Amino acid sequence: MFNLVRNEWEKIFRQISTYIMMGLLILILIVTAGMMKYLDSKEKAENQDWKQELMAENENLKQQHEDMQIIGPKDLIEQEIAINEYRIKNDLPPVEERTVWTFINDSISLIPFAGLFVLIVAAGIVANEFSWGTIKILLVKPYKRWKILLAKYFTVNLFLLLMLAILFVCASIIGAVLFGTGDSSSNVHLAYVNGQVKEQSLFLYLVKSYALNSLSVFLLAAMAFMISAVFKNSALAIGLSVFLLFTGETATKLLASKFEWAKYSLFANTNLMQYIDGMPLVDGMTLSFSIWMMILYFTIFQILAFLFFLKRDVTA
Repeated sequence: MFNLVRNEWEKIFRQISTYIMMGLLILILIVTAGMMKYLDSKEKAENQDWKQELMAENENLKQQHEDMQIIGPKDLIEQEIAINEYRIKNDLPPVEERTVWTFINDSISLIPFAGLFVLIVAAGIVANEFSWGTIKILLVKPYKRWKILLAKYFTVNLFLLLMLAILFVCASIIGAVLFGTGDSSSNVHLAYVNGQVKEQSLFLYLVKSYALNSLSVFLLAAMAFMISAVFKNSALAIGLSVFLLFTGETATKLLASKFEWAKYSLFANTNLMQYIDGMPLVDGMTLSFSIWMMILYFTIFQILAFLFFLKRDVTA
């Protein structure tokens, strides 16, 4: 198995596109950090009376809240109002000195871009073998088909870990250079849990958030891998998985505001941060429910991938 995984790993790094994807991810981080550095300098000069600004913002948010036709405990406006009031009451300015840790926290929003490159690899790792005609050479080797496919899937997940590691390490280096390590006492995250605002360690929140925000990429990579194995079409796998990566969560939120059955969809359950922040997408959803739903989807993806790959005739 180790030799199979190593062989797949070498295949990935023999392609120039792999290095281009890594370079693009690092470039996006650098550009993001530069923009944040520039915006921070402007905010420090302009944001003097932050309490008055937060009170005015809360008035606008309350007006928006009253104008909404659908209001529920998951309402993001309620969360923002509560956090603003907590800042005013406890003298916690919303614009604090940015540090390496806060920049890593901001870099979490770039996980979908890292996931985009992982989906490209997952979508092509099986389908390309068929389109290039190398699948016949691969299958004549003294390995069972399930081991060959499993090695490919292991390689996809190793590449996912590599891209996440690049994102985290580069964010740490760039953040330390541009923003410094800062004061540990200022690294506080405000979370809205069970209708109350609570202070959390930013570092611990960061670790949980980084891991949990990667779940959607992990499951979409499994889906792209399945489509690649079932349909032998990398374009279909890439197109569908990338479309769902950037629109699936938004579409699910719209459905969840009207239909309770939306809680059974994949994207209603991949964001486990909704339980950390205390705001489930649909009333009645629990952490265990979302975990079981993800296990169900993952199992379906794997069964389909292995079933079709093991039964497919490639002798023609």
